[in-house]
Amino acid sequence: MWDPTKYLAFADHRSRPFHDLVARINTPTPRRVVDLGCGPGNLTETLRPRWPNATLEAFDSSPEMVEAARSRGLDAHVADATAWSPAPDTDVVITNAVLQWIPTHPDLLRRWTAELPTGAWLAMQVPGNFESPSHALVRDQIKTAWPSLTDVLRDQIPVLDPTGYADLLSACEVDAWETTYLHRLEGPDAILEWITGTALRPIRARLDDQAWTAFRAELAPKLLNAYPPRPDGTTWFPFRRVFAVARVL
Repeated sequence: MWDPTKYLAFADHRSRPFHDLVARINTPTPRRVVDLGCGPGNLTETLRPRWPNATLEAFDSSPEMVEAARSRGLDAHVADATAWSPAPDTDVVITNAVLQWIPTHPDLLRRWTAELPTGAWLAMQVPGNFESPSHALVRDQIKTAWPSLTDVLRDQIPVLDPTGYADLLSACEVDAWETTYLHRLEGPDAILEWITGTALRPIRARLDDQAWTAFRAELAPKLLNAYPPRPDGTTWFPFRRVFAVARVL
């Protein structure tokens, strides 16, 4: 279950990659714009002033996120990205921090670009920090002390590097790159709170309240050691992200 409130706790930091991604889409008057994995809709609604005459299609697999998006006035729907196909008038597809959850997403990208009309744009961004301490420490803790959770671990890094996505989308005009953002987070246990809204979500879904409290208590000092707070109480959090923008030829 997604918690929109927890996810939005770091909304300013989470929004930067979305805006950097959308800035690379060079089309003035698309007919239909799709936000594939709209989350709570705070970023989707910024597409309205960018393309005011476009039909805005938004969906997410989480009913909680869709409810939050609808509260913003968006016509959002619950849907599964793996079953989605673009309508004939789809000129822009944006998927921001979604595809890392879908092991088959390389196949989806190939299918979507084959189904989109000539001149359409597909823009994607995925986190690329799966080897960083914020994720490695979680994996190590599960392997050493929480064997009942080993099935939530993924066997391999779930995303490609920029070259991998460029090769995957090479039938299009493609721009692929990566950026490491250095976020300055505030508050105690800032890294733990960040990943609670994302990477730890499948773990939270598996644990009752008591076990979840114990898991967090065990993880918190490890993260503080890996990401020590600064003298002013803030914490630097390097976060690598991978981008690709493709224009269908």
